[in-house]
Amino acid sequence: MPISAQAADVVAAGAMPDAMLPPPTPLTASQSLYLEVTLNQAPRGLLPFIDQHGRLQALPQVLRQLGFPARGEAPVYLDQLVGVQVRYDARVQTLAIDAPLDQLDLPTASIGARANDIPRASASPGVLLNYDLYATHVEDQSSLALTSELRVFGVGRGTLSNLSLQRRFQDGDARRWRSESVRLDTRWTLDFPEQAVSLEVGDFYSGFLDWSRPVRMGGIQVGRNYGLQPYRVLSPTPSFLGQAVVPSNVELYVDGLRQYSGEVPVGPFQLATQPGISGTGTAQVVITDAFGRSRTVDFDFYGTQQLLARGLTDWSVGVGRLREDYGVRSFAYDDRTLVSATWRHGVTDRFTAEAHAEAGGGLHQAGFGGGWLAGRAGVLTAAYARSQYGDLQGGQYSVGYNWNNRRFNVNLLSRRSHGDYRDLGALQDSLPPDITEQATFGVSLERFGAVSASYLRLRQPDGQDDRYASLFWSRSFAQRWSAYVSANQNLGDSSDRSVYVSLAATLGNNRQASVAVQRNGGEQLYSVDVSQPVPGDGGGNGMGWRVQARQGDRGTGGLAEAGWLTPTGRYSVGAVHEGDSTYGYANAGGALVWMGGHVFAAREVNDAFAVVSTGGIAGVPVRLENREIGVTDRNGLLLVSPLLSWQRNRLSIDTMGLPADIAAERVDDWVTPSQGAGLGVSFGLRRSRAVQFVAQDRAGVALPVGSVVRFGQQGEALVGYDGAVYLQDLPADGRLQVTTPEGPCQLQVSPPPVTASGAIPRLGPVTCTPLPAQETR
Repeated sequence: MPISAQAADVVAAGAMPDAMLPPPTPLTASQSLYLEVTLNQAPRGLLPFIDQHGRLQALPQVLRQLGFPARGEAPVYLDQLVGVQVRYDARVQTLAIDAPLDQLDLPTASIGARANDIPRASASPGVLLNYDLYATHVEDQSSLALTSELRVFGVGRGTLSNLSLQRRFQDGDARRWRSESVRLDTRWTLDFPEQAVSLEVGDFYSGFLDWSRPVRMGGIQVGRNYGLQPYRVLSPTPSFLGQAVVPSNVELYVDGLRQYSGEVPVGPFQLATQPGISGTGTAQVVITDAFGRSRTVDFDFYGTQQLLARGLTDWSVGVGRLREDYGVRSFAYDDRTLVSATWRHGVTDRFTAEAHAEAGGGLHQAGFGGGWLAGRAGVLTAAYARSQYGDLQGGQYSVGYNWNNRRFNVNLLSRRSHGDYRDLGALQDSLPPDITEQATFGVSLERFGAVSASYLRLRQPDGQDDRYASLFWSRSFAQRWSAYVSANQNLGDSSDRSVYVSLAATLGNNRQASVAVQRNGGEQLYSVDVSQPVPGDGGGNGMGWRVQARQGDRGTGGLAEAGWLTPTGRYSVGAVHEGDSTYGYANAGGALVWMGGHVFAAREVNDAFAVVSTGGIAGVPVRLENREIGVTDRNGLLLVSPLLSWQRNRLSIDTMGLPADIAAERVDDWVTPSQGAGLGVSFGLRRSRAVQFVAQDRAGVALPVGSVVRFGQQGEALVGYDGAVYLQDLPADGRLQVTTPEGPCQLQVSPPPVTASGAIPRLGPVTCTPLPAQETR
């Protein structure tokens, strides 16, 4: 039966050859139609068709737009499409097409891939000083060491930091005090988050790979810094393929845990999502269509963090001079200018290429390598480097392999040099090892614990060859007990052996106890330890302590220590006795911050932070990620740390306990600070001139509900039932204009006195005086 424009519903199966088709019925002339099209229940928009004497035609470009692999330029009858069902409703001008996926050429929809979201970071001007003060006293000898980090940020672009060490100690029998001061590192850092590039000027570590050695240098280094884009997925993402006949919901389960849920369009799809595991894994993709029918597709995959995702490049180039006598002299640098460059590139999701080169001071070194994901068999790595230093030439090769399925894990590495191989470290008389070999095997025995064995060999150019074998075992019993055993054997010296056995228990109330036996060579030691740890940074303030008693070949000894964590720092004091020696120690660590003309004392700030302002209102609770972090001080300020740099951090305030006349511009905010910097955050709290009163006309009748009260430039309120009016901010002159159904009128409200309680005053009835028409606004 031909498709007719007058038909309400017509179904065509296009498997019928032209010769068997009945002649078209000339009910209508040829005409163009614009129909709302759905393909396999998925909307495809308004598209043009041709009604050719009762049969629908489509141009090839329209069919290609729908996903049919049409060729040529001649129109195609829809009832000649093989295996396709067409339903045309002339009353509402819709066209529903159902087609098997093998007849369509649809693009693969990529879903679940995390977008490269780059929040805009900022910093407020300020200065930060982290400090760690450590004091000891041993047999009438005392010492004091201060390690400090000074940061200046928010002034122009970039962050300036300086790390230094000051020591004061008693020297010799005369016990005279001496002082030393050493600069450790100074650098200025400039970040470009959109390009994921950082520039460092000053002291830095040269870039390196697993098969090269870093060195300390002073100069300039520029390179990729993906830490500026923390939401970017760097490692290869396993892809799970499938196809949907109709729009469907798809869910991804990795090892039984749901990782993703979302909608997929008609056609093939590629589900790209980070499963969050390393090693072998199993995944199930559950596809549920609009009719509730489900089907499951199983996948095996291997996740790794060693490789870069396809198309990503990591690189760095540093130019400078080698740092000498680090920690001893402040400004000692070699007089030779050197260059170090490193490069990594994700060629595919299975292969990452690597290269590293060094030059300067007569040295030339370059190497190439890469890592290859061998399916579910693990990751293979290999590299070779070649060097020339004067007349000395040599090379180094490295091969490695690792695999794990989260029950078994294997890690193998062999790195050997030949000839006279040199690198930048050799310019400081630190020659690379001739042989570095290591092998580790681990297995989880489930209820019998976990076991791992390792082998390490390190042969130096001077002929020293150290080989060690180690064995480890640990197990947890129920919820309170755990055991640990380790053994280490020098394979070149049978007497060089160490064994450690411990049994630990949780006593409740965050207390722990352990007993241990240790044998190192020919010496044996027994110890008993009871402690209550100091709360972590996420556990608030509090106190902790530790008591230990030990007995061994060196005599009887013990330790006693107490620690405190406060909003302004971390402190500890303790004493140790062993044999005939006793010494005491004390430690204090924290930070001082200057921002916005105020000084704050806080715990050590390792990354970013914020200073929250509540407009001078004290005692306002502040939350970080919905967890209360503190309350504002008498100046309405609170330093909040730590925040994650280059990421969105949610800060909010709790206004439930504030007086009713306090107004806030907002109660939460997403902030993104720069690395190592502080950010000022204001919630715009202020005292409002809020009032409540009853508005009435001259006859004492309440103004009609819905009358509009206007004040200022844009202020507006509505009259409620019984003439009730609430204004959050009353104008200073108290003049209000009201628009009523009877016409405009004016209110004159006397500003009430400010009350200490903050309660919103209720005023008596206020009469609205009619205005002439020319006085209305």
